[in-house]
Amino acid sequence: MTSTELPVASHSASARNESPATAANPNRALWEKGDFTRLAATMREGGDEVIERLGVGPGMDVLDLGCGDGTTALPAARRGATVLGVDIASNLVAAGNARAAAAKLPNLRFQQGDASRLDEIGDGRFDLVVSMFGAMFAPRPLDTAREMVRVTRPGGRIMMGNWIPGDPTLIARVLQVCAAYAPPPPEGFVSPVTWGKEELVRERFGAAGIPQDRIQCERATYTFRHPGTPQSFLAIFRDYYGPTMNAFDAATRAGRRDELQAELARLFEAENRAAGQGTEIPATYLRVLVTR
Repeated sequence: MTSTELPVASHSASARNESPATAANPNRALWEKGDFTRLAATMREGGDEVIERLGVGPGMDVLDLGCGDGTTALPAARRGATVLGVDIASNLVAAGNARAAAAKLPNLRFQQGDASRLDEIGDGRFDLVVSMFGAMFAPRPLDTAREMVRVTRPGGRIMMGNWIPGDPTLIARVLQVCAAYAPPPPEGFVSPVTWGKEELVRERFGAAGIPQDRIQCERATYTFRHPGTPQSFLAIFRDYYGPTMNAFDAATRAGRRDELQAELARLFEAENRAAGQGTEIPATYLRVLVTR
């Protein structure tokens, strides 16, 4: 999500029973850090709204890429689609499969994989590829665009939700604040939020063979809903969300933890739109719709 991502030590792919592509992706350590399901719980209603707008229904084959524990995958499966969720983090894949089993959705399964190298998925398999704030974090954006196009059937659709750099709403501001406290990213790092720039989205899908008139971009709003206070919502980011955890780790080492906490607390309080109890914070993202 941000330039606070840090390089991680490499491990043997065979020892971990995983593909080399998955093992080589440095984002795995980031997203297996903490517990993203805590934050995903505040995103459920928004995920359902995304799937409803896409008109997902019976007979459709759907790939949810960078799926987390199923915020959009479960609503798609509940509407009758056959859904595969793919995520780089093994803990989120396990959580997604547990949610699918609890919901008694045999038409939904989750597996581990790298959005920029979907080796186990054949060409033209899906009617819809959806990725809400997921595939944007894969380390090789041109490969990611190519893979999304490759696994989509002719006439099918790709829908991405991507955070926008420099946007004044919550997530872009969180990323900006955290980046100021974190060490510089590794050499060759491509910021995930470049997927929030329309010109780069068009360039990447254009390189994957998509004509410009089949690429649509618009700004949309995703709302986080949390039953507690803005301070307790911030605590979820601080304690369970990998990128923010990294920023707090770096700030602690620099003796600036309280400074980071105070800056983010002011932001969360200012962005809260809930009229009564609880926290409701809208965040703007770039909605990308590609027709294969």
